[in-house]
Amino acid sequence: MPDPAPRAAERNQSSSLRRALAVLAEVRDHAGPGQGLTLSRLAESLAMPKSTILRLTAPLVDAGLLARDRRTGAYRLGVGVLRLSQAYLGTLDLRTVAAEESARLAREAGETVHLVIYEPPHVVYIDKVENQATVRMASRIGSRAPVYCTAVGKAILAWQPEEAVAEVVAAGLPPITKFTITDGDRLRADLLRTRQRGYAVDDRENEPEVRCVAAPIFNHDDTVTAALSVSGLTSRITAARVRDLGPRVAQSALRVSRHLGSSR
Repeated sequence: MPDPAPRAAERNQSSSLRRALAVLAEVRDHAGPGQGLTLSRLAESLAMPKSTILRLTAPLVDAGLLARDRRTGAYRLGVGVLRLSQAYLGTLDLRTVAAEESARLAREAGETVHLVIYEPPHVVYIDKVENQATVRMASRIGSRAPVYCTAVGKAILAWQPEEAVAEVVAAGLPPITKFTITDGDRLRADLLRTRQRGYAVDDRENEPEVRCVAAPIFNHDDTVTAALSVSGLTSRITAARVRDLGPRVAQSALRVSRHLGSSR
C-alpha cells in the first residue's frame, strides 16, 4: 500500500503556497505608497494567526518579494517584484499578446479587426484580421493614418494630455471625407465622449462608406499607446450596431491591456 505521507506533504506545501500568495496579494492591493501593512493588519485581514503570517512571509522576504520595515515592522512589496515584472514585460510583444483577442473579435463581429500603435501625429497599423466573407478594407499593415479622423487614433488621443491634443489641432484638421471633424472644439467634444463611453467612433470620417469602432490599449504604467478596432461598411455597421460593438471592443482591448500589465 502506498505511503500516504508524501501526498500529505504535497498538499500541505500547496496550501502554504496559496496562503503565501494571498499574503503577497494583500500587500499588493492594500499597502499605500510609502507605507506598508502591519503584521496585525495582515493577520486580521486574512484571518490567520500572526505566527502563520510570520512563517509565510519569511521566504517571501528572503526572495525579495516582500520587504519589512525595520522600525515599524510593516510589510511592503520588495524589489524582487520589480525584477519579475521587468522580466515579464521584456517578453511581451503587442501583436502576440493581442492576437487571440483580435481573432476572437473578428470572429464574433464578422468584420475586420485592426491593431495600431501611436506614432504622433499618426497611428501605424501593425496587425489586421480580416473576415473573408466581408468586403476587404483598404488598410495595410505598416501604413499610417491621422489620429484625428480614425477611431483608433481618437481612441488613443482621448487619453493623451491636452498638450498632445493641442498639437494635433494646431497642425490642422484637413478633411479626408465630408464627414471628417475639422473643428478643434468639435474634436475635443468627441474625445470627451470617447473617454466617457470607453470607445471611439469613426463615422465615415476617414473612408466614405466605412464605420469603425475602437478602444484604447493601456500598457503596464496605464499609458495608452495602442488601440484595437472593428471596421466595416456602413451597410453592415449601422449606427445601432455601433452601440453593441463599442462595449465589446472595449472589453477586448481591456483584456489585452491586462496582459500588458495594466491595472485597469
